Amino acid sequence: MIAKTVLDRAWKIKLLLMDVDGVLTDGRLYPIPDGRGGVTETKGFNAQDGIGLQWCHWVGLETGVISGRDSLATTIRAAQCKMKYVYQGHIEKLSILEKILTQSAHLAEEVAYMGDDFTDIPVFHRVGLAIATANAREEVKQQVNYITHARGGDGAVREVVELLLQAQGRWEEILKKYEISPTNSPPQQTNDTCS
Repeated sequence: MIAKTVLDRAWKIKLLLMDVDGVLTDGRLYPIPDGRGGVTETKGFNAQDGIGLQWCHWVGLETGVISGRDSLATTIRAAQCKMKYVYQGHIEKLSILEKILTQSAHLAEEVAYMGDDFTDIPVFHRVGLAIATANAREEVKQQVNYITHARGGDGAVREVVELLLQAQGRWEEILKKYEISPTNSPPQQTNDTCS
C-alpha cells in the first residue's frame, strides 16, 4: 500500500504541476530539419499519461507544466491535455511556482509537483506533495515524498494521477465511466521507501 502520509498529502491536492523532459517524456529530444536550414525539436509523449491528464480536467483537478526548455511540441501537448498553466524556458522554477500560486489562489500544500532533476528541488521544498520519477537523479529522489514506479514518459504521470484520484475518492468515478468494477482494477502498488 502507499504510505498514509503520502495519501494524506495527495488528498489535499488541487493542482498538479510537472516538469516536461524526463517526466512527461523520457527526456529524449528529436531535432528534425525544417527544410529551411533550421531545426524543429520534437519529443514523444505517453498516451496513457494523456488520458490521465484528461481525467484531471474532468474532475476539476488543475494541471500545468514548468519547463526549462521552450518547445512547440510541449505547447501542443499542453493544449491537448487541457493544462491551465504552461510556462516554458524557465530553469529557475520557484519564481514561476510563486506566480502560479498567486494566480490560482491555491495554497502551496494544495500543489503537487513532479520532477526528475536538480532544477526541480527548490519547487519540491515549497509544495504539498513532491514527486520524483523512477528515472530521476538519486539526489532528487532524496528530496521527495513519493517516487513513481514508472519512468518519465512511460506512465509516471498516469501513476500519479491515479494516486491523486484514489486518495481523493474519485477513482471509482473513473472506473464506473468505463464500466469497470472496482474489484477488477489492479491493486495499488507499494512504495515503502517514501513518506
